[in-house]
Parts: sequence; C-alpha cells; structure tokens
Amino acid sequence: MTSADIFWTMVEPTHQFNRIPAVNPPMTTPDKKSMTERDICTKFVVPALEAAGWNIMTQVSEEYFFTDGRITARGKIVKRGERKRADFLLSYKKNIPLAIIEAKDNTFEVGSGMQQGLGYADTLDIPFVFSTNGDGFLFHDRLTKSKPVEKFLTLEAFPSPRELWELYRQHTGITPQAEPIVTFDYYSDGSGRSPRYYQLIAINRTIQAIALGQKRILLVMATGTGKTMTAFQIIWRLWKSGAAKRILFLADRNILVDQTRTNDFKPFGAAMTKITKRTINKAFEIYLSLYQAVSGTEDTQNIYKQFSPDFFDLVVIDECHRGSAADDSNWKEILNYFKNATHIGLTATPKETKDTSNIYYFGEPVYTYSLKQGIEDGFLAPYRVIRIDIDKDLSGWRPEFGKVDKHGELIEDRIYNQKDFDRNLVIDKRTELVARKVTEFLKATNRMDKTIVFCEDIDHAERMRQALVNENADMVQKNSQYVMRITGDSEEGKEALDPFITPSEKYPVIVTTSELMTTGVDAKTCKLIVLDKNIKSMTKFKQIIGRGTRIDEDYGKLFFTIMDFKKATELFADEDFDGPAEMIYEPKGEDPIVPPELTEDGDGTETGEAGPETDDDGFPLDGDRTETDPGDGPEIPGDGDWKDLPPDGKRKRRKYYIGDLEVFVVAERVQYYGPNGNLITESLRDYTRKAVRKEFSTLNVFLQKWTGAAQKLAIIAELQEHGVMLDELAEEVGKDLDPFDLICHVAFDQPPLTRQERANNVKKRNYFAKYGEQARTILDALLDKYADAGIDSIEDLGILRVFPFSKFGTPVEIIKLFGGKDEFLAALQELEAALYAVA
Repeated sequence: MTSADIFWTMVEPTHQFNRIPAVNPPMTTPDKKSMTERDICTKFVVPALEAAGWNIMTQVSEEYFFTDGRITARGKIVKRGERKRADFLLSYKKNIPLAIIEAKDNTFEVGSGMQQGLGYADTLDIPFVFSTNGDGFLFHDRLTKSKPVEKFLTLEAFPSPRELWELYRQHTGITPQAEPIVTFDYYSDGSGRSPRYYQLIAINRTIQAIALGQKRILLVMATGTGKTMTAFQIIWRLWKSGAAKRILFLADRNILVDQTRTNDFKPFGAAMTKITKRTINKAFEIYLSLYQAVSGTEDTQNIYKQFSPDFFDLVVIDECHRGSAADDSNWKEILNYFKNATHIGLTATPKETKDTSNIYYFGEPVYTYSLKQGIEDGFLAPYRVIRIDIDKDLSGWRPEFGKVDKHGELIEDRIYNQKDFDRNLVIDKRTELVARKVTEFLKATNRMDKTIVFCEDIDHAERMRQALVNENADMVQKNSQYVMRITGDSEEGKEALDPFITPSEKYPVIVTTSELMTTGVDAKTCKLIVLDKNIKSMTKFKQIIGRGTRIDEDYGKLFFTIMDFKKATELFADEDFDGPAEMIYEPKGEDPIVPPELTEDGDGTETGEAGPETDDDGFPLDGDRTETDPGDGPEIPGDGDWKDLPPDGKRKRRKYYIGDLEVFVVAERVQYYGPNGNLITESLRDYTRKAVRKEFSTLNVFLQKWTGAAQKLAIIAELQEHGVMLDELAEEVGKDLDPFDLICHVAFDQPPLTRQERANNVKKRNYFAKYGEQARTILDALLDKYADAGIDSIEDLGILRVFPFSKFGTPVEIIKLFGGKDEFLAALQELEAALYAVA
C-alpha cells in the first residue's frame, strides 16, 4: 500500500473515494495586443532580464520612483503633483545605475517609450535607455559618438550586466585601477534607505573624477538637498576603498562642524575627531575643523603646519563660497599648504566676483542641483512672496533744518532712503510697523509657525525683538521665549538656536537675527522668513532663502512665505538667480586676456592676510568669526558709531534714531512660485485664464478636448500640473461649480451652470430610457452624487462600494446590470456627455 493510500484510508476509513486524475484545461495564449503595460512587463521584460543574467532582487527596480512630486500652494490649498517614475531601473551595483527600460502595451510601437525614457535618463544621468512593447527592445546608447546610436534587439538579445558595464567603462575611460574605487558601495545603515537620485549623481561623478585623477572638484547643491550627507558618502567610499586614508573637513562656523559630527558623519565613530583648543592629535583618520581653529594672523597660530603637507589625501571645504574662495584669504593658505591633496568644494551658491571665484580655483562644477530643480522634484518647499512697500522707503526722507535725533545728535542734511534705514537712520515707527505686519500675518495663519526676521545688524535685531515682544504680549506672557534674538554676541540667543531648529520644540517661535542664521542652520520647520535687510549679494540672498526651503511633512511644513520689506526679492528676477555660475575674470597689467588654465596643484593663486568680511556696501560685518564665537560678533557700542576704525581706514558709520516720524504701508501684494520658476503676481482668476488659454487657444479647442476625454480627471490633473488650482478657484468663484464651468467661465467668459442645474437638465431629458429600471436608478444616483461632489466622484469606480449604490449589491453585481464592465463604462461616458451637452 502506498503512502497516499494509507492517507486516504486514515481520513475516510468507511468510504472509498473515486479519485479522478487531475486534467489541466487546455491553455490558450492570450492576444498580446489585449495585454496591459504591466502584463508586458511581467510576461516579457522580466523573463528577458532573467535570461540575460540580471538579478531581479538586487539589480532590477520596477516602477522606480525618483521624485516626490512638485508641491503647489495657493492660499490654504497645498497639493503634491505626480511623482516621476521609470518602469525599470537596472543597476550594475546598487550605487551604479546603468539603464532605464520604458515599457508600453503592445498597441504601441517598440520605440514609443524612447523619448520618455531619454527624458528620465537625462535627469537620472543614466547612460543606456531601452524601450519595449513586448516584441523586442529599442536600445539607445547615450554615450556613443558613432553610429548607430539606436538599434533593435530581440527579447533574447538583451545585454547582461557585465556587457553594459564594459560598454560604460569603454565610453568613460575607467581603468582597471580605478574600477574598485568607482564601484565601491555607499554606506548603508540597514534601513534600506538610499541616496536620492541627485545625491547619487553627485557622489558618483565626484568619485569617478577622483578615480580618474582630477584634483579640484566643485559640487553645487541647493540648500536643503543634503550636501553634508553627500559629502559623507563620498568620503566613506574613498576612505573604505583606500583611495583616501586621511581626510580633513573644513568649515567656518562651529554649528556646521558640530552638526556634521553628530549627524551625517556619525558612522565614522572613533576614527573621527574635531580639532579644538589648537591641539593636534595625529592618531585619527577623519578630522573636522574650523578654519579659525588651525590658522591665524600669527605664524604660531597656524597649527595646521604641524601636519606634513602630504598628511591629508583629501580636503573637503564646506560652504566654499565664503572666505576660502578669495585669493587674498589667509584661509586659502591652508588649501595651498595641502595642495597635493584632492580638494572638494561644497556650496549652494558658488561665488563669482572680480575678487573671488570658486570656479577659478575648483573648475566647473562636476554637478549642479539647483533650487528650481529641487522645487520641481518636490524635494524642496516652494514659496510665496509678500512684498510690502512703506511710504518712506519709496519716497525717501529729508530732515528739516536743525533736526536732531532722540539723543540730541544733529542729523546730517541729506535725503535718506531705504538703503539707509536701520543702518544710518533708525525710524522707530517703521520698526513697529514691520513688527505689526509680521504679527498680523501670524495671527491670520498660525501664531506658532517658526519665523526668522533678518535685520541689518545686531542693534536692529534687538530693537525688532522688542517691537515683536510688544506686539505679541499675550504669547510672551505664556512663554518668555516666544520671541528671541539669536546673534553672535548673545549667549542666551545662541543657546536658543538648537530648540528653534528642533521640530519637536515649540519655543522660540519668532527669532530676530543679523548674520548668524544666514547659513548653516537646518531650520526644517521655518514657515516664515522676514526680510527687513538690504541684500544685494546673490550669494547671501540664496543662503537666506535656503533657511525656508526644507520640507517636514510630519509638522505640516510643505511651503513657506517670504515677507519682504526692502525689495530684496527683486533678486528673484535677476538672470543670475538659480542659474549656472559663470567665471568672472579681470586681467590686470600684463595678464593674458584669456583666463589661465587650472593647474593640477592650483598654482597661480595669491595668498595674503584676509581683511574683515564686509556687507554689500563694504562696511565690516558687525562681528568676527572666532572659534568660540563664529557668529555676528559684539554689539555695536553706544549709539552705533564705529568708534575704532579698522586698520584699512574704512569710514565710520553714524546711526541716527528718530522716534516721532510717522510711516505707513503704501502697497501690499502676494506672489506665488509658478510652475516655470517665476513669481506669479496675477490674481487667481487672471492666472487661471492665462494658463488655460495657453493650453487651449479657444473655447472650441477646450470643448473638443473635454468631450473627447475618456476621463475628465486627466484634463483636471494636466491643468493642476500647470499651476491651475481649481479648488481654490471654486472658493473664490463658486463652490457648487463643476471644473468644466469654472474653466469656461473664468477662461472663456461663458455663463456657468451649477452642478445641480446640469444634473437636473439631464433628468428632464430622459436620456436613459433604454436602460432597465435598476440601471436607471443607479444612473440617477450617479447624477445626484455628481451634483453633490463633482465629476471626480463618479469617475472613481470605488463609488459603487458606498451608499446608496451598495444597496444594489456589490460593484460586480451593479456592473452586471449594464451587461458588463465595458457597457457600464459606456453608460458612464454617455452620462458625462449628457451633462455637458448644453455646452
């Protein structure tokens, strides 16, 4: 007796089962033309990849999403757009993506996905692109300079990982010696998280450049996009692969070094140290330091010389747009001392002036990820701008003869304008007005929204703090730290910096500052940036705006507001804003008219003693950047005069204080960040009209597109991608209007019908007499649902699961009342056609 017979005897001792042999039903091969895109991927693409030797688990990512979806904010409505995704991403190793496959269903040609794939590959820096419809592949080599660039491959001829890697190596010149460095894995904490696509591009381009012998490298990445984490991954791979054994990370502010050490660089553990108290310990491999901690004006302070010139293999310079870029900076001496090491400069804002050039020293950036691209991808928060014009700022003010200020100082007789206010002339009522407008905004939105007010100097920051305390007395009574000044001279203020940038900490809410918080402060929950500061430097402007660009969805931070009192946001219109940096070269004397080539070791740079850092008008900033106090510096003494002239003899600045001069707001306007990166000033109606007419030149063109669309939601989504906010528009024009009527009314001046009116028109005309009684009842219920909630509610088949439809049965049973799914969808399209027939 077999084991199977024993089993059957045990379970049924008194019965004999007639076991009929299983017969598999005849299999029919489905028509490829009827398959969905996902079927093509599963049944044809995946088997082709497996046959070619690709590991589906480790080398293939299906439906690879690489953006978060652009955030659009209008009024109180905040939405995310669609995330971009490739059908397949193929990687030689997890840190080396090689190819994209874009699939279409078999009703398309084999190359129909190529243009879409090439667009993705350009963004992702991918060398090879494949398009398929299940019949084969069209292969595009983005690196080749010879024919053919594209060729057809059968399903069986798909290249293996090694074949694609060898092709990539040949194109890029990666040598056998460089390959172990280029292919070394990035650090993983075990959570499964990986660098974002642009971070991986920055890491890989830098590693590859170094492996191929490049000695000076510049990375430009917008504030909030993870420059320090990117630097960590670069250092980690070079360190672990043995390409760099000792590394120096330089910054010019304590907060930058400390944040780096405790956050992104933490995995280095015991191999890492921070240079402090001017002592050198050569037992470590990763060194973090302030410039000021290892250098000085006296030779005895230049303790970096205790290291041999060849001690470090790699020097990473954070925020390299500041002092290290200037030829006459003593900080440059450090870089020249370690000239044989590889130098990597990190910045969000490369500095290009006649005296300072990042590009002249480092060369063209190996990669740039801009603020505009970060917002487009949904990794950075968009912004709206509130510009407020004050009468005296526009018209200026001239004192009457013999006018004295609050301290009895005779005010110089001249015209004072916006550039003077809070620098040379203080108008108390202007400060109070700014504080009042800031408070009005917070009261209208959320009084606990983190806010940074940028002021001209420490004196201005303190006066603004006082004015904000007076305007928010009720909140200050609840917590005295509701408003605080965070400047380099205030220990209490600097201690409040960590709580301010910590999302879980409520206080302080409003902080006033001058220079200390312009850079290096990771304020993820900052929702309001107030500019009461003259800013003419594009570098400084980008840094300040960067305080608000980080996103924190857990705390509801998806966009931020800039309140501008001094026309600083006019820099948004500057052609240099968010554009690629250009080298500025001014030949002197016998210098060649063409900029000299960059030499490998950076020769040709002059060094000397650095002067004090200055503001936009050449005044020294009110503070030094010492190791213990890297911020704004000491408060201006007395009435604000510069009592002690600097050695270079720069003129002193006198400040007058006026308490009896009235000011008022002349104009106030709101601007939004538009889909093309420009600020939109128009009203919501005007912008909608312009955006719709750009897509649909006439009413007839729109009507044809609307009536011909199988799903109206596709058109609505397309308009939203172009910044048209229909929900917000409905709040303004009419909540009970269909998107169709909103568009026709606002864009083409057509009289609108409400959803209820459209539904009633359909019911009057008895459109659905041909259907059975139950089917007609369901169509009537769909009309009622449309009248109540709009077109999007009835295009979602999930509506059939809820009341009142659920009382007719399951969705499958309801669809059967119409004869099947195709018949139900046809009835739904007929209903929509009837709704819009009057058009």
